[in-house]
Amino acid sequence: MKHELSLLDGTMLVAGSMIGSGIFIVSADIIRNVGSAGWLIAIWLLTGFMTLTAALSYGELSGMFPKAGGQYVYLKEAYNKFIAFLYGWSFFAVIQTGTIAAVGVAFSKFAAYIYHPFSEENILCDLGFVKISAAQVVSIILIIFLTFINSRGVKGGKLIQNTFTLTKLLSLFGLIGFGFLALRGDIWQANWSNAWDIHNLSKTGNITALTIGGALGAIAAAMVGSIFSSDAWNSVTFIAGEMKNPKRDVALSLGLGTLIVTIIYVSANFVYTGVLSLHDIASADKDRVAVAASHVIFGNIGTYIIAVMIMISTFGCNNGLILSGARVYYSMAKDGLFFKRTGDLNKFGVPQFGLWLQCLVASILCLSGRYGDLLDMISFVVVIFYVLTIFGIFILRAKHPNADRPYKAFGYPILPAIYILMGLAFCTLLIIYKPQFTWPGLIIVLIGIPIYFISQRNVKHNDETVTDS
Repeated sequence: MKHELSLLDGTMLVAGSMIGSGIFIVSADIIRNVGSAGWLIAIWLLTGFMTLTAALSYGELSGMFPKAGGQYVYLKEAYNKFIAFLYGWSFFAVIQTGTIAAVGVAFSKFAAYIYHPFSEENILCDLGFVKISAAQVVSIILIIFLTFINSRGVKGGKLIQNTFTLTKLLSLFGLIGFGFLALRGDIWQANWSNAWDIHNLSKTGNITALTIGGALGAIAAAMVGSIFSSDAWNSVTFIAGEMKNPKRDVALSLGLGTLIVTIIYVSANFVYTGVLSLHDIASADKDRVAVAASHVIFGNIGTYIIAVMIMISTFGCNNGLILSGARVYYSMAKDGLFFKRTGDLNKFGVPQFGLWLQCLVASILCLSGRYGDLLDMISFVVVIFYVLTIFGIFILRAKHPNADRPYKAFGYPILPAIYILMGLAFCTLLIIYKPQFTWPGLIIVLIGIPIYFISQRNVKHNDETVTDS
């Protein structure tokens, strides 16, 4: 692979992959779960703390193993190929491909503000078992286009990533700045008068009191959205093999990128609570909180401003996801755990077959219309693998105490241990209070078990055949 990515490129990839459409919509669901401004901000702060802690912890692993594949490689080194494969399988089956599909359709939905025929309500074909909308077709075209660009080498993908990420960062900071100028004192006072009164708040304004157990379940359910919105921060680890100075720059990219995004996310939610009532946030049309806030801040033109911002955001986000994802399949193939061709590089030095295979699965998920449900339910699995990876730092410190560690996990062992406890608490609460968020993701992971052993049996058979020959 060609070493063409700098610290700036890595930071833009982290920030650009994290910021998609989530920050513009998921606060509505968070408010419906926790019902107060204080808990809305607390959810984003908790998620930001977890994300920053995980990113700083991953810095140690990225310095030890500065190669393509990132988290897959870390799990293989700390545990074994089986655990690493289960992550890679889940990543391919829904984590990365489902996110690409969801972000692609989000691009189309907001493009419909500018050109209505792109709407998901515009059904182009009804096959009985599936309806294909214009939004789905546009999203697939977008995914194909970005896959083609990234199949021509990392330079094109890098240019798109840097351009669109810088544009959306400046746009978001602008939105936040104008939002603070437009704060309404009466709205702010009303929202923050009972900031820590946790309860369910329906779209119609009905309030449901919660028991202690119910409150814990509500917090966990609320964090599903914020964690999804903050995911993909580890994308830079997948392309470490193409960084100019991976031992230093991957860790710095993780820290800088996640810090920038955390500041933006928390600030944006302060703006929401300063210009919209809690009921307006909870009942925003199709959960488009940012659209409602932008309408207050900029007037009637606000809808179009936010639509363009989200199109820029989702375009850049999908580019980062597409660019980085295929590197995981490349590393899996090198270990004999994925289609052999995904381990080949084309003349531009990128895993072209893996890119197009990822494109195919993401496009199928676009057509299925189930990507949103899958992603709601995959946060459980994502956090489990994050916990396993961070625990891997403790394992590797014991197994290889004298290994070269250009960067050591910040706050070790306290901060990594806190993340592990918080991650396990989040997953446990989902199992107890929101099981519908857990079992579908677990099923996807478990499907990978027979696939792993079948693949290993085939590898062993092929090796024996070669030996006999």
